[in-house]
Amino acid sequence: MKSASENVENSDCGCGCNTGCEIERIQQLIRQVFGSSGARGIVIGVSGGVDSALATALCCGAVGPEHVKGFLLPTEVTWAEDTNDAEALCNKLGMDCRVIPIGPMLKSFQNMADFMDSPYLSGNLMARIRMTVLYYQANLTESLVCGTSNHSEYMIGYATKYGDDAGDIEPLLHLYKSDVYRFAEAMGVPDPILRKAPSAGLWQGQSDETELGLSYNVIDAALRRFEAEGWTAENETEGRVLSLVKKSMHKRMNPPNLL
Repeated sequence: MKSASENVENSDCGCGCNTGCEIERIQQLIRQVFGSSGARGIVIGVSGGVDSALATALCCGAVGPEHVKGFLLPTEVTWAEDTNDAEALCNKLGMDCRVIPIGPMLKSFQNMADFMDSPYLSGNLMARIRMTVLYYQANLTESLVCGTSNHSEYMIGYATKYGDDAGDIEPLLHLYKSDVYRFAEAMGVPDPILRKAPSAGLWQGQSDETELGLSYNVIDAALRRFEAEGWTAENETEGRVLSLVKKSMHKRMNPPNLL
């Protein structure tokens, strides 16, 4: 796996510096949070997707793979290739990883009164169960939980509240999805992860872009223009993106209170 200074292209990362500079800046943030917290390690959910792969590689580069532990948290709808890719990544990075199937935990909710199953309900439940497992493991080992949310999904609310949007540190939150791919390639994330279609893996055959009805390139282009020129849609597609931003505002704010 490449370090920040090895074979990294000098492309603009949006902050006025090249990719290698930005990778080092992110790793400095991870080191600062890790050191100041007194934590003994970092735990992260490794799904086989590009976001978790990049976040995992950044953590290993920042504090060393001996301080990072990955958790694969599959269900019966998890693709075998995702598990294989996640394990291959951890092996390449030289870090410890553990598989904890969450299917039995998910099934235990079926005993709850008025339980109703649907892709939406089960998907959100999976995300929250996974984060509960990660925080349990973090508590067990005096570790921090590294989040894997990127800027595109954060802005349109494409995450489960108190699920995959949680974390003690969010190293990718300022990176658009298109940036994530570029940085992951620069960090040496394996090609099978870079080539696969983005998916949260919440039900069989689920695809992020199909579910959203928009490609990440389109979403990123709209968000970049909004953030540069103002939050007014100039066409129907931008209107759809802006609607997602507005509807998900509650996910980016602290709960209303009278404190």
